Amino acid sequence: MKHISEVQRSQWNKEMIHLFRDSDIYQQATTIGITISRNNEWNTRSLIPFLWNDGKKVVAPVCLTETKQMEFYRIHSFDQLHNTYLDLVEPNPFVTEKMDSETIDLLIVPGVVFNSEGYRIGFGGGYYDRFLNIHSPVTLSFAYSVQLNEEIPVEPHDQPVQFLITEKGLLSCTKTT
Repeated sequence: MKHISEVQRSQWNKEMIHLFRDSDIYQQATTIGITISRNNEWNTRSLIPFLWNDGKKVVAPVCLTETKQMEFYRIHSFDQLHNTYLDLVEPNPFVTEKMDSETIDLLIVPGVVFNSEGYRIGFGGGYYDRFLNIHSPVTLSFAYSVQLNEEIPVEPHDQPVQFLITEKGLLSCTKTT
C-alpha cells in the first residue's frame, strides 16, 4: 500500500466512497462503527464527514488493552479524538458518549490483507475477532485490490467480514468451509 501514489489513492477512495454510499448496506445502516485510520491504512477520515452529513451515528472503538475488548463511543467531530497507546487515534471517553455495541448496524473492519471469503489479516490484536464472536452487525471492509490475496492463514477464531469494497466494486464474501 505504501507504493500507491497519493493521487491514485485519493481517486480510488472517492470511487469507493461513492460505491459505498450507493449501496443498500449503507442506506439501511443507522449506526456505523468505524476506526480512525492512520499511516497507510484506508483513509476512514475521508469517509466520516459523509457519514455525519448523511445523518448516520458514527461510533469509534476504544481498545481496552487489559481485556483486549473494544467499547464504542459516539463521535460528532474529529476534535473528540485523541492519541492513545501505539499511536492509535480513539474517542476521548471524557467528551463522548459510550454506546451499546448492540446498536451498531454496520461495522467497518480494518485490515491489511483480505481473501475473497472475507478473512483478513489485521493489525495483530484480535480485537475485532473477539468483538465479532459476540456481536453480529453487518461487516464491511475497504481495501484496495492490491490487498486481496487468497493465500492468507485462517485460524478457527477468525471472523470474516461479509462485504469488501475495492476500487473495482462491492464484493459479497461467502464462506465456503
